[in-house]
Amino acid sequence: MINKRARVAGLAAAATVVALSLAACSGGADASSTAGSNSAATATDVASAGGMDALVAAAKKEGSLNIIATPGDWANYQEIFDGFTKKYGITINPSQDSASSQEEIDAAKKLKGQDTAPDTFDIGSSVALANTEYFAAYKPTGWDDIPTDQKEKDGLWKVGYYGVMAVGYDANKIKTAPKSFDDLLKPEFKGAVALNGNPTQAAAAAGAVAWATLQAGGSLDDLKTGVDWFSKLKAAGNWNAADGKPNTIASGETPVLLDWSFNQKGYTTSDTIKSGGIDWKYVVLPGKAYVGYYNQAINKDAPHPAAARLWEEYLYSDAAQNAWLKGGAYPARVDAMEKAKTLDTKEFPGKLDEVAVMTEKQATDAGTLLNSTWANAVG
Repeated sequence: MINKRARVAGLAAAATVVALSLAACSGGADASSTAGSNSAATATDVASAGGMDALVAAAKKEGSLNIIATPGDWANYQEIFDGFTKKYGITINPSQDSASSQEEIDAAKKLKGQDTAPDTFDIGSSVALANTEYFAAYKPTGWDDIPTDQKEKDGLWKVGYYGVMAVGYDANKIKTAPKSFDDLLKPEFKGAVALNGNPTQAAAAAGAVAWATLQAGGSLDDLKTGVDWFSKLKAAGNWNAADGKPNTIASGETPVLLDWSFNQKGYTTSDTIKSGGIDWKYVVLPGKAYVGYYNQAINKDAPHPAAARLWEEYLYSDAAQNAWLKGGAYPARVDAMEKAKTLDTKEFPGKLDEVAVMTEKQATDAGTLLNSTWANAVG
């Protein structure tokens, strides 16, 4: 499921989709009394849970972890699921793989007090910021390695990983990888450059316009620079209006695609794409990178509070952080792990020169601009 959920990547994409106007099963036993009697329900770090051995014992006693909107084929999550279960023997119960970030919160409200409620959230930043009342504060081991601007000070939420806008291409058709954004204006990219959706509706496509804005020297305060760049791409004859997806890549219809790095990584291993004889590669270009954050948070009413905290301990371990990296995402602890030489360098596309993400106001303004200009200028 390369196109994971209606969910959006981080504050920029989440707010953009809102601006663009864009169930789990109920029932089961009441879990609130179990959670309330478990000291893990109030633990704010592994020490206050009694130490790692005590946390593991409590989580094993619970025996289950409920996750939501986190499919195994997104950002290599299946490897993380398998590693967690193998290490701790805890069953992972997934639900609503295609749910949006807001639908995660809605499920927690609807299922509060039931043993089917989500224990944890993997959630975009704008929704996280608006719903901290539903989160339990917890600082996993490795907390200090997470950049200050990627975590709430008490541990209510913290970035787990993030996607970066990247250029994907069929190496059988594009013999030389682009080294700059303006390389895409060259004749060898004739009719080739597509987006994953329409930027007035799709987060990935809107992110591509934001990235074009940054690469062309503009500001996220005004995406007109990016719209103008795509107008230039169209004038050069290099714009491809098809909606880039695995099937259009496999058919050769969209030989170049601007999309999130974790989607690009998925395309490189997609059986659908491989069956079309496509050799898909992708590059993260130098210069300003446009990113989308995914945050981790614990449901304050989690039916399995110890397992939820142990899950966060695992997510911020080197094993899980490297698994996200393998899935095409940048893990939150990337800089510290690189320094400690625990980063899987063979999967590392390299340091980002500068990272940019929209504020909610910038995203709202971007949505207004795209709605009023994109169709006439490009699409």
